[in-house]
Amino acid sequence: MALGAAVLAAVLVATACSGPSGNARSATVGASGDGVLKVGLLLDNSGAQGFLNDSEQAAAKLAVSQINVSGGLNSKPVELLPATPGADTTSQATTLAAAKADVVIGPTDSSNAAAAIRVLSKARIVLISPANSAPGLRNAASGGYYFRTQPAYTMQGQVLAKLAADIGPRIAVLHESGSYGSQISRAIAEALKETGPEAGAGTHAGMGTVVADAQANPGAEGDAVREVQNARFDAVIVVARGGGQLLLAKLANAGIPGSKLVLSDGATGDYGTGLASAALKGAKGVLPGIFPTADFQKQLLAHTPGLKDMTFAAETYDAVMLAALAATAADDDAGSSIAARLVSVSGGSGAGDNGGKTTSGTPCTGYPDCSELLARKQSIDYDGISGPINFDQNGDITAANYVSYSYGSDNRPAMSGTEKATAP
Repeated sequence: MALGAAVLAAVLVATACSGPSGNARSATVGASGDGVLKVGLLLDNSGAQGFLNDSEQAAAKLAVSQINVSGGLNSKPVELLPATPGADTTSQATTLAAAKADVVIGPTDSSNAAAAIRVLSKARIVLISPANSAPGLRNAASGGYYFRTQPAYTMQGQVLAKLAADIGPRIAVLHESGSYGSQISRAIAEALKETGPEAGAGTHAGMGTVVADAQANPGAEGDAVREVQNARFDAVIVVARGGGQLLLAKLANAGIPGSKLVLSDGATGDYGTGLASAALKGAKGVLPGIFPTADFQKQLLAHTPGLKDMTFAAETYDAVMLAALAATAADDDAGSSIAARLVSVSGGSGAGDNGGKTTSGTPCTGYPDCSELLARKQSIDYDGISGPINFDQNGDITAANYVSYSYGSDNRPAMSGTEKATAP
């Protein structure tokens, strides 16, 4: 989940003042754990978002159960520490640190990252968020203890550009004001510019051209829509979150058909009767991740009967698996050892592998297969339920999957395919 520019600035200032020095992702460390891998959950969702706690908790339980069925870490069961869903982030982090957690999964909201990093990195506890998407968090001063299995929201720029170019080469971007809109708009422009062979000196033949970059300021959305109308576009990319429905309604009122529209993750939703009939017919939308397979859903429901939503479940499951595999690779459960191996077991490059050495690993899925390779002293590349992951030296994933959706006459999205994006 994202956060605004002002909050992000506070995050970076807060973490810069409190995190340990150095970079645990590239450190050479010795064993210092107590022999038992302890996993904590920081479940920061409350109110209308409280349902997200259930899916994250279910996925963590499933992952820990599967690891323990396979023998745990060095024949000792992995422990999933008690959680306090919805409690204050700082108090949750403090409680988990006191319980000697080695790794904590969470938080969901990017605006809570600072508080969690401040407490946990000081205690040298790895923090892996399954949901933080604010791009600026890659610069959070965690001392190398912060990772995330969710892509920064700017990575979708490549996918949005491709889907729009499939409609036609002249692309208009209509984005809300604020960091989310402006940063994704820039990512779209970069994706269009960098794709395709060079056409000659001073020119670049990409897959499309941005013919309008219209910012929809509050109260002036109509002006932005008129700017788009005048641009002789083939496709319109709508980048919005809370104001998405208003922008889509104004586009429909302007006579722009749904078949010309591509919606960012924040704008992709079930609008139903909230928009005029068939306003979005033919529109495309995207959401990060991969729709859970039937087998994964079945396993989740077996551990948590009645689970109604699986948002961030795959990312949470992968976070736990990666932490266990990093501990297995290090033959140690300490947070510092896990942080030093997470990049390498994910198949990433840069810092990692205990001293910054990384090699191309053997692709594997699931704890039994991956841990067997590690037991044979082979490097691994864990391919997760959520995607390939491949952490970089900042703890960000460098390869991400997106689900694409198509809208029908009822203004409701239906899954239509998958797309991939890689970090620039």
